[in-house]
Parts: sequence; C-alpha cells; structure tokens
Amino acid sequence: MPVPDACTPGRHALATRHLLFYTPVTKLDALAAIASGADFDAQRWQGNLMDQVVPDADTRLVLLRMGPGGGTPRWFMRSNPELAEPFEPSAELPEFMVGVRRDTGCYAGYLGFDHDRGEIGGTLAPDHRGQGLGAELFLAGMEFAHGRAGLSTVRAGTATANLACRRALERAGFVPAPGPARHTLADGRVLDSVWYQHEGAASTCARP
Repeated sequence: MPVPDACTPGRHALATRHLLFYTPVTKLDALAAIASGADFDAQRWQGNLMDQVVPDADTRLVLLRMGPGGGTPRWFMRSNPELAEPFEPSAELPEFMVGVRRDTGCYAGYLGFDHDRGEIGGTLAPDHRGQGLGAELFLAGMEFAHGRAGLSTVRAGTATANLACRRALERAGFVPAPGPARHTLADGRVLDSVWYQHEGAASTCARP
C-alpha cells in the first residue's frame, strides 16, 4: 500500500526522526488511527464515546500490528476489501493524520489538528508509548501548524494529571499558556486541564 512522504492537493505528509504522519490513504489507515487511541489508558484522558473508538481489544491488536509499509498481509485485505477503499478527508471534521514507525512501517498513532481553534492533539499506540515518541508527535503537530497551516501560534491542552503528555509537550518546546481550567470529555467526565502553546514563523505548503 502507498506510504505518502510529501504533501499533495488535499493531503499532507510530514516526518520526524522515527515517525511518519500522513493523511489516511485507505480506510484501513483511518481505522488504525482510531484504534491507536482506543485502549483504556488512552480513553482515561480522552473519554470518547463508543462509536468513536475500536472497542474490541483483539481487533485493535491485529490492526496495530499492521501498516502500509509491507506489514499488512494480503489475505487480510482480501478478506476485508472495504478497508482497501480510498479514504476521503472531510471538510466537516477536524483534520487528522495517521502515524507509522519509519523503521517498521507499522501503525503507531495519530495526530489531530483543529484549524479554527489552532489546536493540536494526538496519541501513540500502546506499544509505542514510553519511548520518547510523544515529543516527536507534538513536534510534528507544531511543524504542521506553523509550516503547513500558516498559524503563528499553536495550542494544545491536556489533563493536569496527564504527566506523560505534559512532559512530551515541554520536550517539544511548548510553554504554559492561559486556557480553561476544566474540560468536559465526550463521556461526561470533567478533568482539570492545563494549556500549552508554541510560537513560530507561519507559512503554508502547496495544498489548495
């Protein structure tokens, strides 16, 4: 399956030292992105509703062992032909990119961006946490916001108790910023929150 490495009309791609992020090409790409943050530990902070996650742990495990770089068996695509169908980005939804490990080609997470709010977010799949890749994820988000979306300021919020996320943001060069002290998740839980931002030169890529 294709692994984009450059922006094209309507789609983006960007790389860090260990990760490659790109606008999903297939429906498998998009499903794997959702699966990367659907486990219990991730949902402790994200609180998505059931129709926004891949609820079955075994299914998540299978998806996250795959990837566009030769990691998806042909039998799987023959058995699930709908997942090979093209993924079409929607202007009605916040933009997001699936992440893969550059050395293995396996799915590793996702990066989300809300242009109207100037905010980024994302998560790493369970097997890719605790390896310093969170900083790379936010570096990619910072590069996207400044260098692709044309924003001089990019923000990110997280739960006050989510120390791993906070450390990753700080390693990526984000600094504390004003923001709402409480955040209500989709599942109704309310968490104390902290905010960060990064300032940089704004430019855009060739995407129309």
